[in-house]
Amino acid sequence: MASSSAGFVTGLTAAAIGTVGFLAFQAAATVPPVLGKHARGTLPAAAASKAPRDELNPAALPAGSGRGKRVVYSLDDNRVWLVGADNKVRRTFEVTPSELDPVPGVYKVTSRSNRTTGSDGTPIEHVVRFASVDHVTIGFSAAVDGSTPPPEPGTLTGGIRQSRADGDAMWDFATIGQQVVVIR
Repeated sequence: MASSSAGFVTGLTAAAIGTVGFLAFQAAATVPPVLGKHARGTLPAAAASKAPRDELNPAALPAGSGRGKRVVYSLDDNRVWLVGADNKVRRTFEVTPSELDPVPGVYKVTSRSNRTTGSDGTPIEHVVRFASVDHVTIGFSAAVDGSTPPPEPGTLTGGIRQSRADGDAMWDFATIGQQVVVIR
């Protein structure tokens, strides 16, 4: 009798494992393409939710935004911090976001261009690219004419615009392989 009970429990366990495996497969198959394409790198704990902010100094570096030399980009605040190896802010500035946002997480600078034309037809300089969303490259850039207008609604642009002075600072700071931490 004990061996038939053990066989029954073993059969139930195998059926349960098989069911869980099948459900996991189905769940993975139904992940929206937007989520599947954006999972790049690791998510720091602070990036998954809005990082804590200093209410007395909104330009202060958010706690939990990483360690060491890095670029920190806040999607909610449209702000960038250039942080040195000693974890001290070298520069912070506001940006005009692109139409497409990268998913919060840790990225690395993958390419740079001194001058080119943006996907919106604007001549830009000091392009620092670090991510892609739906086949659109995301990066920081400055318009040669110094403008920072918001992207036209419905256009798939990936340019996060900054002033020319901030673009110069980003260009000097964010070389190939430099860490970029995107937070809410």
